[in-house]
Amino acid sequence: MSQADATVVQLPDDERPTKWYNIQADLPEPLPPPKDPETGPSRLKALPELLLAECLRQENSTERWIGIPPEVQELYRQAGRPRPLIRARRLEKRLGTPAHLYYKTEFYSPTGSHKVNTALAQAWYAKQEGYERLTTETGAGQWGTALAYAASLADLKTTIYWVRAVHDWKIQRRQFMKLYGATVHASPSSETSVGRALLAKQANHPGSLGIAVSEGLEDAKRDENAIYCLGSVLNHVLLHQTIIGLETQRQFEQVGAYPDIMVSSLGGGSNFGGFTLPFLADAIKGKAIRFVAAQSAAAPNLQGEYRYDFADHAELTPLLKMYTLGH
Repeated sequence: MSQADATVVQLPDDERPTKWYNIQADLPEPLPPPKDPETGPSRLKALPELLLAECLRQENSTERWIGIPPEVQELYRQAGRPRPLIRARRLEKRLGTPAHLYYKTEFYSPTGSHKVNTALAQAWYAKQEGYERLTTETGAGQWGTALAYAASLADLKTTIYWVRAVHDWKIQRRQFMKLYGATVHASPSSETSVGRALLAKQANHPGSLGIAVSEGLEDAKRDENAIYCLGSVLNHVLLHQTIIGLETQRQFEQVGAYPDIMVSSLGGGSNFGGFTLPFLADAIKGKAIRFVAAQSAAAPNLQGEYRYDFADHAELTPLLKMYTLGH
């Protein structure tokens, strides 16, 4: 069978990407920058206390290609990269379509999702910068699991604030995080002033991702040996996730094809962005391709007002341009 007829398209190790792609280099105009609110202390000046220095550098970079450290490349190998591109022949037959349908297999990750692609990079950078502990939030639990896994490989401790409404019923995923050495708190928790204030008002507060972000940030800010890691939203996270789309481009080259339509789920945006941004660079240059983002009709996060708002409950972050329902 020729490569063009292959059902499973494997990317040889010597063809794996060694650089991440930064879409900021090719945008027609700069993205709206983070900014400080009109009152209160500067959140922008506090960022170096909260986020990794290398991730902050990448956040603002306009370099088109940013090298993947050899040590992170090796971690990617250990985590099963490059991942296969698979042709869905049975689905094609079931639908009776002449179209060729392919899917990229990020669920082959050791923790079950794409989140590990940035978790491994951030944990490695944290180790190089001398930190001993990572703090973060998690909603469904995929990001918390990925960071716990990555931290264990870097010999780092992890503290995870998990939205209580999910934490309390995902017992097995909680155990998965703990197997990697993570400390997991239901959020809001009694570990932070943010959490304690909310629990005083409602003892079994269900929590939210914004609250959990605030707890992770507060925890990191009070401990000089800790740093906060984020699994979505920011530019450096999208950068690390482009490993998905870059592999996919090379796999399509192997089968002599190019996608007409790319479909991906969209929550915080890092999966969709990682998959599509390398192809969006082609579209900017005139290549015909359609991108479809699929998301929940119950919680469509590309609706609401597009304006500056805080990214967390306690207003510890700078103002970011986003679709928001209000703070």
